[in-house]
Amino acid sequence: MIEDDAFSTIEAPADAVYKVKGSKHYGYVFPVAQIDDVKTHLKVLRKEHHGARHHAFAYRIGPAGTVWRTSDDGEPMNSAGPPILGVFKSKGLTNCLGVVVRYFGGIKLGTSGLMDAYKKATLMALENGKIVQRFVEHSLTIDCPYNFIGTVIAMCEKHGARIAKREFSDSCTFHLTVRESQYKALRRALGDFYGCQIQSTKKKR
Repeated sequence: MIEDDAFSTIEAPADAVYKVKGSKHYGYVFPVAQIDDVKTHLKVLRKEHHGARHHAFAYRIGPAGTVWRTSDDGEPMNSAGPPILGVFKSKGLTNCLGVVVRYFGGIKLGTSGLMDAYKKATLMALENGKIVQRFVEHSLTIDCPYNFIGTVIAMCEKHGARIAKREFSDSCTFHLTVRESQYKALRRALGDFYGCQIQSTKKKR
């Protein structure tokens, strides 16, 4: 069971080609975290496939996939972008972009044929990639006296926090990353020790 702070996405870009009745459908999938990532990938593909008639796409962003968009890019309404999005939804994927570039082969596929082609091109690209689980995380910085270093490390291990960096001066500073589901518990645990100060927090995905 996937927890509330966990989501599935693709680990790295992947692609595939689906051919039907002379038409070629180049399917691409990319991990994305924000709209700017989407724009960057689309710009590159439109330049690479400048001779293609259609660059349909769909994306889902956010742990629950609440930010999304589809584009048929000139194909009949709902025949290209929505099938791509449908693949992501059926696989439970988010923070991902799917683009299918179509080169027309001279034989019309019809609306149902187009929907099937865009879906299959996306599925084939996903099959060539790897689906991974990611987490909504918080970054935080903690200052503590030297006599509490062992305790802080133990609390980090208990709550699954990763220590990204340590700095030593008059006190010890830990830069941590922890899952959202463990964030409040870790803050409470560290707050029980006199002299420990949590300087900043930042939520990230």
